[in-house]
Amino acid sequence: MKKIAVFASGNGSNFQVIAEEFPVEFVFSDHRDAYVLERADKLGVLSYAFELKEFESKVDYEAALVELLEEHQIDLICLAGYMKIVGPTLLAAYEGRIVNIHPAYLPEFPGAHGIEDAWNAGVAESGVTIHWVDSGVDTGKVIKQVRVPRLADDTIASFEARIHATEYQIYPQVLESLGVGRR
Repeated sequence: MKKIAVFASGNGSNFQVIAEEFPVEFVFSDHRDAYVLERADKLGVLSYAFELKEFESKVDYEAALVELLEEHQIDLICLAGYMKIVGPTLLAAYEGRIVNIHPAYLPEFPGAHGIEDAWNAGVAESGVTIHWVDSGVDTGKVIKQVRVPRLADDTIASFEARIHATEYQIYPQVLESLGVGRR
């Protein structure tokens, strides 16, 4: 069975969906005060947190991550709202074994504000993309995409809620398709 780790920077709602359906070896957050750590505690999932500013460089930060991943023999890293760009150190050790979920239909609206950018552009639809991580920002090979329409009576909040609901449906499907065994 593939051992997975989830990386998240904030709330951790995608982590929660994953952890309720799959055995997660640990969750990592780059923010010591992130709510995802509380979610992990409530679900009995091991968690780690450290911040880039605690290290001399991003290379040292990512080397510590690689050490943690190797210690736990992680097969697949699932980014779920992890707001750091994966650098060369982590990518060299885990390329082809890092998946990311993005709240837009890539290549439309890459980067940190996919939902807001799509909303502000006035598009008729956006979506959700799950892709392999490469050295670019949201440029890796697409694994699965789903369109989410913008409805006439949408507010940005309702549009965002439907995008997140779509994420919660497709991330587990993709993990299963990648050979991650369910609980």
